[in-house]
Amino acid sequence: MKRRDLVALSVAALAAPSVLFAQSKRVYRIAILDDSVESARADSWKIFRDRLRKLVVADGNDLAYETRYARGAVERLPALAAELVALKPDVIVCPSTPPTIAAMKATRSIPIVFTAAGDPVGTGLVASLARPGGNVTGTTNVTTEIGIKQLELMREIAPGAVRLAYLTDGANKASLAAFRRLEERARSLKVEVLLLDCRERTALEKSLATARQARTQGLIVGSTGVLLEHRDAIVGFAAEEKLPAVYARREYVDAGGLLSYGASLELAVVRAASYVHRILKGASPASLPVEQIAEFRMVINWKTARTLGIRVPDSIRARADEAIE
Repeated sequence: MKRRDLVALSVAALAAPSVLFAQSKRVYRIAILDDSVESARADSWKIFRDRLRKLVVADGNDLAYETRYARGAVERLPALAAELVALKPDVIVCPSTPPTIAAMKATRSIPIVFTAAGDPVGTGLVASLARPGGNVTGTTNVTTEIGIKQLELMREIAPGAVRLAYLTDGANKASLAAFRRLEERARSLKVEVLLLDCRERTALEKSLATARQARTQGLIVGSTGVLLEHRDAIVGFAAEEKLPAVYARREYVDAGGLLSYGASLELAVVRAASYVHRILKGASPASLPVEQIAEFRMVINWKTARTLGIRVPDSIRARADEAIE
């Protein structure tokens, strides 16, 4: 054998493992179905993507995404879900209950992972937390219990407030379940709570006008991501009307809101990324128990408290995880 042929053969042999590796590398297709606008959950989706990429790349594989946003129009979700299913992704990821329901109706075979469904059993997403069954699993932020806690915090901040408004997404079954639990507790305290649908701009404007006309004495804002698009308007309304407000998500406090209490959504999306990774490696959603996010955080905006003339009780000061000046 000539020397040049031997060299060529040696180079080919050395290159073979790289070629084989390249051939074995897989690009997983992840679909995201979001009921809000792109900016509403931008930070959460970045955390999710970064975490999932680390897990998948460590296996020698890669990712590609297809994303659809309903922009608060729940009636668009079925068509958007059908679009994604037609692309045959490996997994569909949904941030909340409405898009998860739409995805479930569109497919019974493609795995679906939700990142923060409020009441997955009560809304029919899974058979039980321990044994989800079907093709759906994920993480829950226990929205129904958070609503009650928000009411209790409102009572500490404004004990004289007996007419409150609860702002939420009226098309979200988990949000409505949270309101029913909150309303039941409020009734025992002789507090009236007005349910206001704020999922899109027109509904928001009408609801805020209703809250003003009803002379509400405080606001409780649910955890649904659809409302995040309107956080500046909601926080601005509370400031204009000089109303104490308790929010389920810290984004409102960052925007100037008074107080937030809710599950750690950062932890929720990190754990959801782990679920997606396990499914990509062969796990069945039916065998992955729904994880309840047990980490809750309370954030206070002291500047807003001073502006509103609200003296935050020592009981809340001592329990706050973070304060914004």
